[in-house]
Amino acid sequence: MNYLRLLLLPISAVYGLVVWLRNRLYDFGVFSSTSFDLPVISVGNLEVGGSGKTPLTEYLIKLLSGYRLATLSRGYGRKTKGFRWVKEHDDSTLSGDEPAQIKNKFPAIDVSVCEDRVAGVKQLQHNHDLILLDDAYQHRAIKPGFNVLVFNYYNLNKLRFLLPAGNYRDLFVERKRADILLISKCPQQLNTTRRDEIIRKMKPLNNQKVVFSSIGYSNDIKNIFAGQLKPVNTINKDTHVLLITGIANPLPLVNEIRKYTDNIIHHFYPDHHLFSTKNMLKLVEAFQDIEATDKVIITTEKDAVRLNITENRKHIYTLPVYQWPIEIVFLDKDKSVFDQEILNYVISNKRSDRIH
Repeated sequence: MNYLRLLLLPISAVYGLVVWLRNRLYDFGVFSSTSFDLPVISVGNLEVGGSGKTPLTEYLIKLLSGYRLATLSRGYGRKTKGFRWVKEHDDSTLSGDEPAQIKNKFPAIDVSVCEDRVAGVKQLQHNHDLILLDDAYQHRAIKPGFNVLVFNYYNLNKLRFLLPAGNYRDLFVERKRADILLISKCPQQLNTTRRDEIIRKMKPLNNQKVVFSSIGYSNDIKNIFAGQLKPVNTINKDTHVLLITGIANPLPLVNEIRKYTDNIIHHFYPDHHLFSTKNMLKLVEAFQDIEATDKVIITTEKDAVRLNITENRKHIYTLPVYQWPIEIVFLDKDKSVFDQEILNYVISNKRSDRIH
């Protein structure tokens, strides 16, 4: 942690008091929460970014593919306002990078954005069987029927300071509102002792399940412009990788690339960074300066959406820019536990005139 941020602890204390008071006002019914008569599943976290909510949302889309579902998110970083349907191959400036990513991967489903979650669900409820809310845990004005709260494994032992001194935007005690506590980005070989230790620290309520997952990397990387696939094992110790990221925590991707090559030049930007022409020209120059003939540009799926907007594409479309798809992988028997909890909720809350 940056120790200079500790100077901001007094502000964090005030922020924490405001957050605590706001949650209590919702708990006591002073502020109202709107619920709906169809299954609404929220995927959220307590920290700012980097927990793995988007891969989880994509997993849920595949798990619930037999239903007419829609996803709804705020559309962080977009330049539009209000409710909007996300279209395939939209510039991310219109909808945000994560909704655009989801629509490109699942063009058959309805993806929408709206900063007012209640208004958004009202737009969706009559033509869909269920709705997935992305990053809505702090939006107490809406009351989902089921909450999945995601925690990054590598942040579990860090101090839980609130913004701006730390990265928590909500109090740790608020985990009590979740139905499932999902520990993401775990090492694939997580022993029972460590699992039990984490569960004790999370102190789940009797009705809460704690499940563990890791990130699985695809065997192929995909050209973000032409779409062709390239086996990742074509990257070797002689390959030079120019890595460009604008995500909260690129370290897992860096470590994955190091399994193949140590020749990595990393252009690192903040989460949701809107790449500029200057960034693109710097990328082109850096790629041209690599003297090796075996060289490639790698980025994440989320970054690929922002790199592929019109203003950026014209500068880099001739370069070998590849995204590396990821997916959530549950550990041990946790997949069955997670799937069953989700399906039980959806089935028991279905609308007979909608879900079949």
